[in-house]
Amino acid sequence: MAPSSPARERHPVTADAWADAPVAVVHAPSATLTGDVGTTRALTLGTTGPAEVGLWEIDPGTAHDVEMDEVFLVLSGRATLSVEGWPDVAVGPGDVVRLRAGAQTTWAVGERLRKVYVAWGGTGP
Repeated sequence: MAPSSPARERHPVTADAWADAPVAVVHAPSATLTGDVGTTRALTLGTTGPAEVGLWEIDPGTAHDVEMDEVFLVLSGRATLSVEGWPDVAVGPGDVVRLRAGAQTTWAVGERLRKVYVAWGGTGP
């Protein structure tokens, strides 16, 4: 019989301490995001090599963007992503999405969307 494991405690850290902590926890659904740019907010958790890791959210409405290379997991909300010449893609909680650098996207957001992302490479405007 395996020994029982000790109770685990959560030790949340701020985004500033993320890079220094050996184990860091940020409760993604309730984390405060800042840097309001119109209808979007973000919390950069740090970098690893050439990649940036963070949380990002967008309010309902329509937005246009030029993407970086990115993989993200939708935590909450719903949106439809459009890229000219490609079928529209509906995304919601649990979906993992890959964006290519330079893709010109239109986000039709029906419900405030929050995602955790890893982005690298080329930059948007």
